[in-house]
Amino acid sequence: MTFPYLDIIIRSVAVYFFMTIALRVFGKKELSQLNTADIILILLISNSVQNAMVGPDTSLIGGLVAALVLFTINFAIKKLTKRFKTLGDLLLDKPEILIHDGILDFKTLSRLDVSHEELKEAAREHGLEHLTDIKLAMLEIDGTISIISKDQKQLKQTHYKRKHNHKNLQKF
Repeated sequence: MTFPYLDIIIRSVAVYFFMTIALRVFGKKELSQLNTADIILILLISNSVQNAMVGPDTSLIGGLVAALVLFTINFAIKKLTKRFKTLGDLLLDKPEILIHDGILDFKTLSRLDVSHEELKEAAREHGLEHLTDIKLAMLEIDGTISIISKDQKQLKQTHYKRKHNHKNLQKF
């Protein structure tokens, strides 16, 4: 007798890699800008791929096997991309420079579909009035735009540092 949940495992692996490729194709910028339509899309996709993963098996164990496979693949991918740089380069996005020393990289902005208005909004969020006041602007792997100003007095901390500092404050 064959393993009864092998079909669910194979289906779950296929759906995981399909979703990884789809998110890679549609780009990281989309991840940081979820609106109502995007949330609805995510909910509908999760509902549609659930059937593709478990097939006719709608049992609790079938669903748990599919979830376990997804967690396992995700864990393995994270470990493998850290160990093998080539695999990480293939699967993971890298931060992209949008502005360097006040000069916009129009080729990168165009390729990533980042608008001038989005850059101005990010600059305002960091307390900067003009794009020329930016020493470095990066589109991070999570889709956010981080900015370092030319004037060190106006240097704003990144989202990561704010979380990190918040944790340190809780210790006191």
